[in-house]
Amino acid sequence: MRAAIALLVATLLLAACGFQLRGAYALPYESLHIGLPDTSVIGAGLKRQILAGGGTRLAETPAAAQGTLVQSAEVRERQILSLSTAGRVREVRLHYRFAYRVVDAKGRDLVPITGIELTRDLTYDDSAVLAKEQEEVILWRDMESDLVQQLLRRLATVKPVFPKDED
Repeated sequence: MRAAIALLVATLLLAACGFQLRGAYALPYESLHIGLPDTSVIGAGLKRQILAGGGTRLAETPAAAQGTLVQSAEVRERQILSLSTAGRVREVRLHYRFAYRVVDAKGRDLVPITGIELTRDLTYDDSAVLAKEQEEVILWRDMESDLVQQLLRRLATVKPVFPKDED
């Protein structure tokens, strides 16, 4: 009985603080073309999430889409933060920068160039080189996943400026 009451109280507290599970994002586009290479992890993640949301249709070509997401830049950097007294790496910072814009079928900007930067710090240990290399790979994957979620949130909240056709 006490466990049931505790569960009820915890549920009420979570509901009172505004907590809710992250759902699908409603994008302000009827159709969207993802202008990223087929081998892109970011492009595949975006397509998967958009299809799961169901509100926006994925177009095969930019001409068939209301908007096209175009990657402007993607930079991955690995920076050494500190060295031990023996001159060996002790800490590493992983830095991931991604810039994009959304254009219409005529190449006009709907959303101007916008950037996302992600950073993760990693301690390094020469006695566990394989484990630290694997940890770095996992952190890069985590950053890619986080980037897809941030892109979707930004695409859902930024209202595109649809230019009036002048022809």
